[in-house]
Amino acid sequence: MVEKDTAQQAQDLAKLTFREGMAQLDEIVQTLESGSLELEESLEKYALGVQLLAELQKRLGDAEQKVEVLMGELEDAPDDEVRDSTLQKA
Repeated sequence: MVEKDTAQQAQDLAKLTFREGMAQLDEIVQTLESGSLELEESLEKYALGVQLLAELQKRLGDAEQKVEVLMGELEDAPDDEVRDSTLQKA
């Protein structure tokens, strides 16, 4: 049953926006730092935080790749000022 809960949590994390995920991660960190939880609850929160962090890092990596692709497209765009030296007058 724990595996099902973990799978459901992972699915729920994927539905969060990046901002919501960051807010939830911040809340988890604050709760853990408060020291108000029992050991078992702390471990559950920590595990959830690790999952959430992995999901957010994956999204950041994906976004970074998209930006690099877009920047590459800009760099490859021909410049109006550059002449094509392969063209010759007929």
